[in-house]
Amino acid sequence: MKALFFSVSLLSLVGGAAIAQDYLPQPAAPTPPIVAPQDVAYPGVLKLYVDATDLERKIFDVKLTLPVAKPGPMTLYYPQWVPGGHSPRNDIDKLAGLVITANGQTIPWKRDVVEVNAFHIDVPAGVTELNVAYKFLSPVETKVGRMVMTPDMLNLQWLQMTMYPAGHFTRRIAIEPTVKLPEGFQFASALEIAKTQGQVTSFKPTTVETLVDSPMFAGRYFKSVELDPGGKVPVRLNMIADKPELLEFKPEQIQAHKNLVQQAYKLYGSHHYDHYDFLVALSDQLGGIGLEHHRSSENRVAPKYFTEWDKTYVGRDLLPHEFTHSWNGKFRRGADLWTPTLNTPMRDSLMWVYEGQTQYWGYVLSSRSTLLTKEQTLDAIAMTAATYDNRRGRDWRPVQDTTNDPIIASRKPLSWLSYQRSEDYYSEGQLVWLDADTLIREKTGGKKSLDDFAKAFFGVADGSYVSHTYTFDDVVAALNGVVANDWATFLKDRIEGVNPKAPLDGLARGGYKLVYTDTPTEYFKASETRAKNTNLSYSIGLTVGSDAILTDVQWDGPAFKAGLTQGLTVVAVNGDTYDADKLKAAVKATANGVPVELLVKEGSRYRTVKIDYSGGPRYPRLERVAGTPARLDDILAPRK
Repeated sequence: MKALFFSVSLLSLVGGAAIAQDYLPQPAAPTPPIVAPQDVAYPGVLKLYVDATDLERKIFDVKLTLPVAKPGPMTLYYPQWVPGGHSPRNDIDKLAGLVITANGQTIPWKRDVVEVNAFHIDVPAGVTELNVAYKFLSPVETKVGRMVMTPDMLNLQWLQMTMYPAGHFTRRIAIEPTVKLPEGFQFASALEIAKTQGQVTSFKPTTVETLVDSPMFAGRYFKSVELDPGGKVPVRLNMIADKPELLEFKPEQIQAHKNLVQQAYKLYGSHHYDHYDFLVALSDQLGGIGLEHHRSSENRVAPKYFTEWDKTYVGRDLLPHEFTHSWNGKFRRGADLWTPTLNTPMRDSLMWVYEGQTQYWGYVLSSRSTLLTKEQTLDAIAMTAATYDNRRGRDWRPVQDTTNDPIIASRKPLSWLSYQRSEDYYSEGQLVWLDADTLIREKTGGKKSLDDFAKAFFGVADGSYVSHTYTFDDVVAALNGVVANDWATFLKDRIEGVNPKAPLDGLARGGYKLVYTDTPTEYFKASETRAKNTNLSYSIGLTVGSDAILTDVQWDGPAFKAGLTQGLTVVAVNGDTYDADKLKAAVKATANGVPVELLVKEGSRYRTVKIDYSGGPRYPRLERVAGTPARLDDILAPRK
């Protein structure tokens, strides 16, 4: 009877499904495809006008004149994929007030429901020119996004200002940009000036591709210094600041930046620009940025970058990093990262070369140029090594997969950074390239190094700034051109493999080892000051912000095992009102068997947590290994 009942029930279900099948929804027809980009010239020259004078409301007013050759359907793109950001995160949400007219008549537009950065129009007969007007509503507070306008400076990124017609490679679309700046503002950009009249500057015709790669810094307080006077091409340090006194610098400080240019030339043996402009904002008002371009870079540094030179060295590798990108990232670029338009998806698979080796050279050039001392650089490397020595995300996730993080996470904050990983191709990539450099030196008895790879790989086609793409096999071949080795396996093991241990062989081969002591280095302390936190990652496994809120908890560390997470507020330490010094003292006392007990608050809920830890303070530093070649010292030494 049970079997019969089952059969009847099954038939009922099948029959019911057959009847219901007529009513199940089916997918709608796909949206019509947008015309694919072709490597052909767009007929005519676009004219772009940006009014950037509304500092109070932080609004950019934009007008674009667009020649058209024939009537019919047309699609305009607002850029989506951010070069240097490696992700589809341009600020389409801040585009507003879009109106398109021709011959005095308004032309309706319709946003594509799939490609939301695309706008469809129908060009009427007899129209030869479209007038496109819109506004870019830049953030008025930090929770909305990065601040790009302040009362005294602005950062104009053409990527956020322009639109362009679909159907053409962006390098084949000609455009003439013009900008109106606030009264009294001076500016710097890689664009070539055609003329300036009052507050309005027009630039020479360029392409949409070059335009978006040539941003502008402008400000009320401005200075520019030549870094390679008498050189083949101009290299300028262009600075804007919140206050005029912040632009007072000493000759030796500028000399370090001049050294950077010369050390880069010695490393790469070439340049890939007809001029280069460092755009530097000394500000805590403008939003933070470090972004590479072929003939310039956008950099925000501490307001007292010059006036407190001995205190603001943490992060001074920024300019060397972005300068290196002119060779590595802009000139040489992964083949699957290069795209014909700003709305074609990028693929980031080779970011461990693009960013990882750039991170490596950024530190090396910082030392070689004296922007950092050798000791400061060693301490910075120690912090990087410690991060990945303790990053438990390496137990499940390879570095290669983190190259997808710009697209996956768009650099949003993560709850469990040490377990999830986030763009580790940067700094773990740095350790891999240190490993490669010291291995080359070991194999050749110091006769060759990664410098030789840099010159052979990035130094080709001197003077050209047309991108040359590469593949994994090209990287391997160039390494083998320096010294024969199974480089494919070397790289795949470290980049594609799941490795519970960090790639620290480069330190050992370089004559150093990572150790933990009870005293932080000066660089570590300066890093805490810059980040406004108390970093106890390598002892009790947490970091506390200046507001007493936990900003990070190490996965599977003592604090994690005690049930702590980031976002909690520390109220008390061992029964006493919290402050950073008391917490550090409590950690020190653990070496004598005294546990750390925290009173923490989450919303309206309080709880007491006892952290099971007895190791005392632990801070990373590099220790010289006696009797081994000091290859890392050689790497960091200036080139003659």
